[in-house]
Amino acid sequence: MTFGGFPASAPRLYADLSADNTKEAWRSRLREVYERDVRAPMLVLAAELSAHFAGDAGEVRVLGPVRDTRMSRDKSPYKTYQGAYLDLLPALGFWVHLDRDGLYASGRWYPHGSAEVARYRAAVEEEDGGAELAAIVAGLTERGFAVGGNRLVSRPRGVAAGHPRLDLLRHRTVDAGRRLGPGPALASAGAAAFVRETWELTRPLLEWAAARGLTPEPYDRGADAPP
Repeated sequence: MTFGGFPASAPRLYADLSADNTKEAWRSRLREVYERDVRAPMLVLAAELSAHFAGDAGEVRVLGPVRDTRMSRDKSPYKTYQGAYLDLLPALGFWVHLDRDGLYASGRWYPHGSAEVARYRAAVEEEDGGAELAAIVAGLTERGFAVGGNRLVSRPRGVAAGHPRLDLLRHRTVDAGRRLGPGPALASAGAAAFVRETWELTRPLLEWAAARGLTPEPYDRGADAPP
């Protein structure tokens, strides 16, 4: 089966789910649309991406629709996006999701420990490593990428207010991505090309992180691990 895009009903489903995130709405009118217009095409897209990136690290994994609410104050039962990912190393790899605003694809580094964040900041502080990362980020920004992630509002302890790479040093995670909004392109096979190109363009960022040992020891996330 060939990926042909996501129909207009797919992002609209997440607008509906944002307005009524209940088990009753899901079971009575949203689940059928989800299975047909969201999950089915995402599985096909994941298969095509897996074939394209076969030399990297396994297959693209598609997340389930149910939220893990055990550690969250928000007890709404369903995710308001459909995500999929391919990790090249633990906490380092590619991400894509569909939500009410269309398709978002990115390359990301998302450690959960302070040791990796400390190593990241040390690498940014280095003249050569920091300048290389700044150049990568600048190049992505020029191509329309948004570079975000979990960041400190203030500066890290011990970092001067005038540090030339202060914005990069604030990061505790890094996500560099771009969006394809609802419309004809999203509903076409071109959406797969958009994701492939996005992932390829973020390789230098991921390679920068991998080369500096910014990932934790390997672990098994499982098919339905949270993003």
